[in-house]
Order: sequence, then structure tokens, then C-alpha cells
Amino acid sequence: MNWTGAIALYFIIWWLTLFAVLPIGVRSQEEAGDIVPGSELGAPASARMGYKVVLTSLISVPIFLLVWFGLAYFPW
Repeated sequence: MNWTGAIALYFIIWWLTLFAVLPIGVRSQEEAGDIVPGSELGAPASARMGYKVVLTSLISVPIFLLVWFGLAYFPW
């Protein structure tokens, strides 16, 4: 696999992992008791996106390495 393919593969794995990580630790405004007027009660009180981006990156690296080595040693 060339570097362009590896970067594309990592990006796809990272993006899919982000969608799996997004719901972790989400508290709605109603649960937190901090309701912003005019917003939906179920809207997140704090998204904590920096934490989720770092967590996504930490989870994506081992998944990427497993897939990359799997493709290298067991090609289709």
C-alpha cells in the first residue's frame, strides 16, 4: 500500500471511529440543568470535542495498524 492509500485508509477509520466516540459522555442541557433559552432540551450541554478528537485519534491508530498489517500480510 502506498502512502496516499494509507492516509486515505487512516482518514476513513478515524472518521468512522469519531462517529462511534461522539455519544460518549454526552449530557443533555436538561440533565445538566443548564438550559439555554431557545435551544432544544436534548442539545448537549458540553460537547467536549477536543477530548473526543484526541480519544478518536488514540483509538484509530491501533485499528489502522491492524488493518494495514492485515492487508500487508494477507492480501486479497
